[in-house]
Amino acid sequence: MFTPEQYRAKADEYAEFAKISINPGEVREFLALEKSFSALADNEQWLSDHHDQTLTPNSGGISEIALAANEEYVLRCLGAALIMQWNTLPAKLKRELFDNAGAMGELLVATELRGQIARFLHKHKDDHETITSSRDAELPRV
Repeated sequence: MFTPEQYRAKADEYAEFAKISINPGEVREFLALEKSFSALADNEQWLSDHHDQTLTPNSGGISEIALAANEEYVLRCLGAALIMQWNTLPAKLKRELFDNAGAMGELLVATELRGQIARFLHKHKDDHETITSSRDAELPRV
């Protein structure tokens, strides 16, 4: 988990990239990333400030199993959304996400996990373009 300060530092980094970029597409992309990381910082700060008001496992009768299943579903949705947008992410962000994902779990299996992630990304590298082109084909031209 990242701290609000870390998210804000990332947002500031993307704001600087937007200032020095001369490509309008990159500027938009960097500004969107800045906005996203700023929102993450604000959310993390709110959670930190209101921790005593949030639900914790076994509070309010919610079982740990139900929470785990709900969190797994949320993580699957986030992962699918990330994969759908993978080809549009800057290379630096892709590397950082790959490194973070590869560092999950036990240290001894990290190399194996990184290999699995790399094979998965390679296998699905064109899925976004297929999804986008089929979605665009269904949209009426204006």
